[in-house]
Amino acid sequence: MANKTTVMDLLEDEIKDLYSAEKQLTKAIPKMAKGSNDPALQTAFRDHLKETESQVARLEEVAGLLAIRPNGKKCKGMEGVIQEGAEALKEEGDETVLDLGIIGAGGRVEHYEIAGYLTAISLAGRMNAGEVVALLKQSLAEEQAAEQKLRKIGAGLIKKAPTEG
Repeated sequence: MANKTTVMDLLEDEIKDLYSAEKQLTKAIPKMAKGSNDPALQTAFRDHLKETESQVARLEEVAGLLAIRPNGKKCKGMEGVIQEGAEALKEEGDETVLDLGIIGAGGRVEHYEIAGYLTAISLAGRMNAGEVVALLKQSLAEEQAAEQKLRKIGAGLIKKAPTEG
């Protein structure tokens, strides 16, 4: 583990963490789409997979601008959040209730990513890396929109979910 003595050291670590998280998600999101029952939820996951692939490419561009390598770190936080999502996919019961559980897992993923992007944006801003900030803000906006979309789908599903067995 490298010493972190400068903002740049921490920014590099954040970029590596985000890169690992996004790469893990390119494998997890298709499983979330397949495990969802609601067509709108399936579409939301499929659409976000395309965005996630763009975010991976954007982080590679950011790494190039910062003259760092984006890989070399495993994001254990995202690994854990994905594992929780995988558990939601194994549950049995009412399809609407199960979809709400998947939405909850997806929301946790988005919030984890949002926190990472906000941190990286603030560090890049301190480094006066305007182009990096712009690229990271683009990904942040996509994550926020994905979270809002999940929340909207969930609001519709919760109205038709059974409250008692």
